[in-house]
Amino acid sequence: MPSSKTQRWDPTQYGKNARFVSDLGVPVVELLSPQPKERILDLGCGDGALTVKLGEVGCTLVGVDSSAAMVKATKALGLETYVMDGESLRFTNEFDAVFSNAALHWMKNPQRVIAGVWQALKPGGRFVGEFGGYGNVATIIAAIESALHTRGIVVANPWFFPGIEEYKGLLEAGGFEIKFISLIPRPTLLPGDVGGWLETFAQPYTSALPADERQSFTSEIVETLRNVLCDADGKWNADYVRLRFFAKKPNNAT
Repeated sequence: MPSSKTQRWDPTQYGKNARFVSDLGVPVVELLSPQPKERILDLGCGDGALTVKLGEVGCTLVGVDSSAAMVKATKALGLETYVMDGESLRFTNEFDAVFSNAALHWMKNPQRVIAGVWQALKPGGRFVGEFGGYGNVATIIAAIESALHTRGIVVANPWFFPGIEEYKGLLEAGGFEIKFISLIPRPTLLPGDVGGWLETFAQPYTSALPADERQSFTSEIVETLRNVLCDADGKWNADYVRLRFFAKKPNNAT
């Protein structure tokens, strides 16, 4: 996965607490509609679980991720992957499509990402993805930031969660034609309580605390959110909102 300076990815932890990310990525794969013999770049490939599914139709996959640990895990699956920052892609007219699931919100300079994707695509290529959109995990963020504020700590939001018009404008400014874009509320069942989510995804926040205080902080957030995100059966749902899109590089682009 893409990462901020304070976010570290552990493939084992990710598989335990975040397998829903790839499991729920099937609709955006269907939107991509990968075809045999196509060459596709998976931008922010994570541990490769969804990349493998893309390759089942017979296309050639290349994955990139800023996490060396995640890239090592994808290589163990036999995938061609590289450690590479999504804001500094190094490809030119190589791919029929660029695909990204649950990664673009970690890249705080979307103009650079879009420019790199444009350069990586062949004329007529498509950019298809899904990531956190406006309002994503707003309840969780509010609880985290409130708890940090009581401790006199302020941490900048580590994510880029745009609305439809904002991201549409960025894509169009980058030369893309928009074929589809939608903001999709998607409450997401977690494998445990929200504590596992915090440990996996919220390190840019929790790393601002002394190491010996992080566990108690996480427990505090769990209790704060229990009556909001946990139902009567003890199941936790995160307040996810996803931005899904399909953009095309014009056939006559140079």
